[in-house]
Amino acid sequence: MPLATVSLPLGGLSTTAINLATDTISSPQAVLSQKLNIEANGFLAYNQAMDLEAKLQEETRQLKADAIDAYFEARDMPLAGYGMKMVLEAEKNNLDWRLLAGIAVRESTGGKKACTTASHNSFGWNSCKQGFESVNESIEVVARNLGGNNEKTATYYAGKSTEKILLAYNPADVAPKYVPQVMAIMDSIGEKDFGLTIAFNS
Repeated sequence: MPLATVSLPLGGLSTTAINLATDTISSPQAVLSQKLNIEANGFLAYNQAMDLEAKLQEETRQLKADAIDAYFEARDMPLAGYGMKMVLEAEKNNLDWRLLAGIAVRESTGGKKACTTASHNSFGWNSCKQGFESVNESIEVVARNLGGNNEKTATYYAGKSTEKILLAYNPADVAPKYVPQVMAIMDSIGEKDFGLTIAFNS
C-alpha cells in the first residue's frame, strides 16, 4: 500500500500522513472481498495523494508569484502583477523562479526604466534593440532564450547554472558586479526552494 507523506516547510505547518491498515478475516471469500476493497481504497488514496500534489504545486506557484509581485509592489514597480507569468515561464524553461524578476529589477528597476528604444522591454534584451507586442511576450521570449530553448541562442544559455546564464547575459568584462547584484535581488525576493513539497514512499 502506498504511504503518502506531505511535507510543508512553510511557517512550521504540520505534517500529514495517509496510512492504510487492514483487519484479519478468516473466511476465504471475505479475505478476497477485503483484498479487493483494500486495493480499491489504496488506489483512491493514491489518487487523492496525486490530487494533493497537484494542489500543492499550484499553491507553490501562487506563493512564488505573490512573492515577486509583493517585491515589485513594495517598490512601486510597473511589473507588479506579472509574477505568475514569470513563474510559469521560468518553470516551463527550467529556470530559477526568481531569475526573470531579478534581471528586470537590475536592468530597468522593475519596468520603471524600461528600454525607450524598444517597446515592452524591461529586461534590456538584445541591448534594447528588440521590442515586443506586450510584457507577456517579452517574458516568454526572454525565458525561452535563457532556458536554452531557442536554437539561435542555445550556445550561450542551454544547460547552464543561473550564475553562468547571468554571465552570458551580461559578461563580467562589461558589468563586473552584474551576477552578484542580480543574485542579491533574487535572494531578496525569496529562497530558491521556497514553496510546498510532497514526497511518496511505497
